[in-house]
Amino acid sequence: MSSAPALAPTPKLAIVRLRPRSLGALVVASAVGLAAFFWPLLDPAFLGSHSSDAPWVFVALLPLCLAIVFAELSDGGFDAKSVAVLGILAGIDAALRPLSGGGTGFTFVYLLLICGGRVFGRGFGFALGALSLFTSALLTAGVGPWLPFQMIAAGWVGLGAACLPRVRGRVEIVMLAAYGVVSALLYGALLNLSFWPFARYYPDQIAFRPDGSVATNLLHWWRFDLTTSLGFDIPAAVGNLVLVLALGRPVLAALRRVARRAAFDAPVEMTDG
Repeated sequence: MSSAPALAPTPKLAIVRLRPRSLGALVVASAVGLAAFFWPLLDPAFLGSHSSDAPWVFVALLPLCLAIVFAELSDGGFDAKSVAVLGILAGIDAALRPLSGGGTGFTFVYLLLICGGRVFGRGFGFALGALSLFTSALLTAGVGPWLPFQMIAAGWVGLGAACLPRVRGRVEIVMLAAYGVVSALLYGALLNLSFWPFARYYPDQIAFRPDGSVATNLLHWWRFDLTTSLGFDIPAAVGNLVLVLALGRPVLAALRRVARRAAFDAPVEMTDG
């Protein structure tokens, strides 16, 4: 009597890991982002000369995002399949953005950023966030001085999801939902920081003070965020909570299935025909 055939082994989940070259590009991109956001607080004496820096931030940021992808390609972290997945997810996220709540703050964008970064890794998550916001801006005619700051902040959302502890099951979903709440609030606060120092006619308690200390201006920034933007950021945070709790499990399962079937880390073997 013949024995039952052995089952084929389950393909191993392949995470697009961060390589040294892409790590360097990611560190530089994040440093550029931190400088772009916090420069007015550190250099208030030259505030007027930095009010039109957004185009230069964009000029620096987009090549750095591409550098992360090219570095992963050269180090073997990315291949044609992973670049295709990156493009597809960025396109889907860009298409979902116009379907969001607009002025209410609710958006579908975070769900794929969080799940994509979680499954595919840090460099992938940062590139996905930045390219999704860039693509959606082109689709919706939303190109403006705010775009490079949106790209940086969205890139950090995807990067942060990849840095969370490696757990599975219900604990993972709850953790990602909580991260969605925190990331939405921090995203809104950072976007406020991109224009708040240059705004005028705010009450003194929430206005940027060129002659104030860094601590004073940080306090005024948080007051400004709480009094002017919390009504916009809370719906985004609640939306992230609901979307991740409701759709996080199937989206993660689908992305992990893609990662297993694409087998990003599998070497290519040539055989005779």
